Amino acid sequence: MQKNRIRRGIVTLCLLLAGILVLLVLSVCIGSVNISLSDIGRSLCGKEIENARILWDIRMPRALAAIILGGALGLAGYLLQTFFHNPIAGPFVLGISSGAKMMVALLLVFFLERMKRISSWTMIAAAFAGAMLAMGVVLIISRRIESMSALVVSGIMIGYICSAITELVITFASDAQIVNLHNWSRGSFSGITWDNVRIMAEIIAVTGVIVFGLAKPLSAYQLGEAYARNLGVDIRLLRVALVMLSSILSACIVAFAGPISFVGIAVPHLVKRLLGSTRPIFMIPACFLGGSIFCLFCDLLARTLCAPTELSISTVTAIFGAPVVLWVMMKRNKDKVA
Repeated sequence: MQKNRIRRGIVTLCLLLAGILVLLVLSVCIGSVNISLSDIGRSLCGKEIENARILWDIRMPRALAAIILGGALGLAGYLLQTFFHNPIAGPFVLGISSGAKMMVALLLVFFLERMKRISSWTMIAAAFAGAMLAMGVVLIISRRIESMSALVVSGIMIGYICSAITELVITFASDAQIVNLHNWSRGSFSGITWDNVRIMAEIIAVTGVIVFGLAKPLSAYQLGEAYARNLGVDIRLLRVALVMLSSILSACIVAFAGPISFVGIAVPHLVKRLLGSTRPIFMIPACFLGGSIFCLFCDLLARTLCAPTELSISTVTAIFGAPVVLWVMMKRNKDKVA
């Protein structure tokens, strides 16, 4: 049985990797200007092609951003669901993305004119501060209430409060700032540069390695805090690590792509069904790869469904992610009744 689970886990990871490669090729080939595989091959060999700028300066950074940030979303959702023992916890539902969005909006409106240019690191720092603020409020509430539904409602209310503050901030923005904030707040992987890709890859790679290093204590934590303590796991330190790591991942996503909904909730459940296991050593890489596939697929649809008009990425992720959330809630209610 154990060998079968390991074999299934390895096969699933390989299939997810293959799915990413297929969607990556489709993402760089399909668009308002189609690029053939032969053109990509010639470009990789150093030969000049007609649409080299579109391929390397627009589509490739965008596709890589969808892979990296989508993976971060799936991983952040898994960490939050593990931390709260709540199947519908996620950066968007718990208001963490809204908190990050609020701080980035404050930065863009009140400091952009003074600083002239805001670096990616400053954006990430502002988003992290907002994510930690929202997470802190959620943690305070979670200690006072134990109901899953009440915690989710509280997170939604925090999201509404942060969104209301964001809208208030926008009233003081210039017309140009309002347009930029509106486009950014809808969520999008467009406009990503190679410098952005490098920074997000560095941050998420380090964070991902740390998360993978926590696979063993996370496995014990899933079986209960008392069991984890008996195995020598420092519960307090583990909880702090989960909060910090999920906030870093959420901040990086919001800083570069804006708030993206439902990916963090849906992906861990879909991956769990594929794996047939909840072991963190498989769930951690699988959630990252699953988030990458989900966002690559949704971004491809967002670009092509209504071309030349581009849909918001959150619109597409909600169409596919919201039904998963509803399914989880109905399944949980059915299990309780049974």
